[in-house]
Amino acid sequence: MIIYGKQVVLYVLERHPNLIEEVMFSKEIEPKLFKKFTNLNKKIIKLDNKKAQSLAKGGNHQGFFLKLSQYETVSLKDLKDSSFIVVLDGLTDVGNIGAICRTAYSLGVDAIIASNVKQLNYEGIARTSSGALFDIPFCHVPNILDVANELKQQNFKLFGAAMNGIDLKKFDNTSEKTALLLGSEGAGLSNKVIKKLDETVSIKMFNDFDSLNVSVAGGILIYNLKR
Repeated sequence: MIIYGKQVVLYVLERHPNLIEEVMFSKEIEPKLFKKFTNLNKKIIKLDNKKAQSLAKGGNHQGFFLKLSQYETVSLKDLKDSSFIVVLDGLTDVGNIGAICRTAYSLGVDAIIASNVKQLNYEGIARTSSGALFDIPFCHVPNILDVANELKQQNFKLFGAAMNGIDLKKFDNTSEKTALLLGSEGAGLSNKVIKKLDETVSIKMFNDFDSLNVSVAGGILIYNLKR
């Protein structure tokens, strides 16, 4: 896995140095910071601008790159003792997934499950989550019905975000084990998922506007359901 960008690189350096296999720079680094990287006793490579742009696929790398050990997800069975899980139904946008990871970790969510999607760009999610991906258990299960059925067997209450759900202000979550399901931008939760839910909840709009970005809505829902 290659990650780039100063913020996420420094986050990994500070909190997960064991993941680092190689360090790469495309600009001069101030001596005090450079020493922190040399203390890792890992290979340090100087990149030319062309190679740096290629590795970042045109993204804003700020001259900082790390090669990390392969990212490992957890299994669904590893999450059976969790009390609050966020399930993503068909989300593919790395910006939204990364933002949800960051918010979920900050608000004390136990794990995230991505489902109804074939593959995910973990490099992009690591970057857009500012490194929070490495701090919260992340599970990928392609079949969303497998996720719903397994969580129900583990006594989770399944709540989903939907426009016509119960007003969040009037909803009192008394469940000891909660799974919040968030649908993709535009499509929302799939019908087969809605049939599995214990309840749907919504964030009522004060003004005439369709909906919130899924990562923003997710943050509001997590904060309120965990209170």
